[in-house]
Parts: sequence; C-alpha cells; structure tokens
Amino acid sequence: MPAIRKFQVTFDCAEPERVARFWCEVLGHDAPPPPEGFATWADFERAHPGHRGAAHAAISPEDGSPRMYFQRVPEGKVVKNRVHLCVRVGTGLVGEERLAVLEAECVRLTALGAVRERVLLADGVNESCIVMQDIEGNEFCLD
Repeated sequence: MPAIRKFQVTFDCAEPERVARFWCEVLGHDAPPPPEGFATWADFERAHPGHRGAAHAAISPEDGSPRMYFQRVPEGKVVKNRVHLCVRVGTGLVGEERLAVLEAECVRLTALGAVRERVLLADGVNESCIVMQDIEGNEFCLD
C-alpha cells in the first residue's frame, strides 16, 4: 500500500469563518477559491443556504502544507486538546534570543485575539515555548 502523504487538520468550532481567518493571519494562509461555477463564497452560500457559515478552510500558499478545515459543531470546547499545533517561530534559537522571538510573536497574536496561557522555560531537554489559545480556546504553542 502506498503511504498517505496529504492530510488536513480539522477544527471543530462555533464560528468557522472567524477561526479560519484567525489562523490565516497567524500562518500566512489564504482562503481557498470558491467552488467552480461561483465567483465568490457569498454566491456559493446564497445558492446553498443550508451550508451558510457551516465550514471554512485555510490553505498554504506553499504546496505541501496541510489544509486547515474549520467546521461548525453545536457543542463548545470542554477539555484540553489532545492534539495541538505548534507554531514554529523560534526554530534554531535558544535562550534569551528564542524567548525574545516568541514574545514578539505572542504580542502579534494577542492583537489578533489569541490568549497567552503560560511560558514553559527551557528545562535541559526542551527549549522554551509559550502556550496560547486561539480565539475559541483551542490550545497551541509558540515553539
């Protein structure tokens, strides 16, 4: 059997478009083009009123990165994520230099609506990271 090489990351959320736009800003992703036959997503939603606001996506401008998909669900987030994203802004950096880069990105993301939870300082095995939440409370790390 061939190995699966493509996947998407799916988020359950209350407001798919809002959360997708947040992650597009965080990662420099774009919304995918509307389905064939529709000039805009608004045109698609007018033609399919049952789908209005039910889902949204974010795609990387670089080929090979996973697509991110955001789907509306009725229930809210209850417990800690079992899987989370690590936004890799400090790769290769250590110590104070790494913390400065993480802190600068933390400031940018809190301006977008993210919430800073805590800083995990380097412990001799892992480098420092900042634990955060997106605009609907999904945990992620600045790594």
